[in-house]
Amino acid sequence: MWKLDWDDAFNNFVNVENPNSLIEEWREKSSSFKSNSTAIGKMELGIPYGDHPREKYDLFLPKKQSRGTIIFLHGGFWFRTGREHWSFTAQGILSQNWSVIIPSYPQAPDVKITQITHSISKLVYKILDDFNSPIRMIGHSAGGHLASRMICKNFLTKNMGKHIDRVISVSGLYDLRPLLMTKLNDILTLNYEEALQESCFLYDPIDTKLTCWVGANERPEFLRQNRILAEAWSKKSRNIESYYDPGKDHFSVIEQLEDKESLLTQSITK
Repeated sequence: MWKLDWDDAFNNFVNVENPNSLIEEWREKSSSFKSNSTAIGKMELGIPYGDHPREKYDLFLPKKQSRGTIIFLHGGFWFRTGREHWSFTAQGILSQNWSVIIPSYPQAPDVKITQITHSISKLVYKILDDFNSPIRMIGHSAGGHLASRMICKNFLTKNMGKHIDRVISVSGLYDLRPLLMTKLNDILTLNYEEALQESCFLYDPIDTKLTCWVGANERPEFLRQNRILAEAWSKKSRNIESYYDPGKDHFSVIEQLEDKESLLTQSITK
């Protein structure tokens, strides 16, 4: 009897010869961006939004009057990479005159995914309080899950979700049940109850525009994850759409945020 290899299904590095070199490349690009980018008007690094050592964010302001604030939530299966790897993704958004916030957050195995989602909710509350204006969010992979959790109905208190006016979830994870059958779960330590609790497709969405975005060349499981949220939430809201980005894989799909003219950058800033 054929049995699906769930570890293989979630392996986005299958065609990457040296995953660690790719992660280091992102760090180097981000360091260069912070040192040399002409798009940065001002930046402030390591701003705390909670008590945990990883509850910090970097703020990048454009040179011209800011049109608003966009939060970028990075991926890494809730245990890999941090804000220092992803600064380069602010380039295109800044060039469109939006402010960019890139946080780190507590990671597995030190904390559960449920605790990570609540950490991001603290960030959202703080940014809404400090900036006193609506925000947009774009998340990648595990960050796509976190961004989508913020717009699950009744997750944020005091109706704060209404101040999130646009979300793009890129290559996100919305059905966490299959992760129970992976070696990744040795790190994530999900149980069935938490996998259900953190599966966005089982909730109703709030009335916020969401695009479920995925690279058309991604692993079949990530295409399924994209489809399952788009189909579930489009039955409950007219503000849900999906997009399969031609020729893009799990990494090239998000790297295009460097380019102010890319469709992804244009979509989150328009």
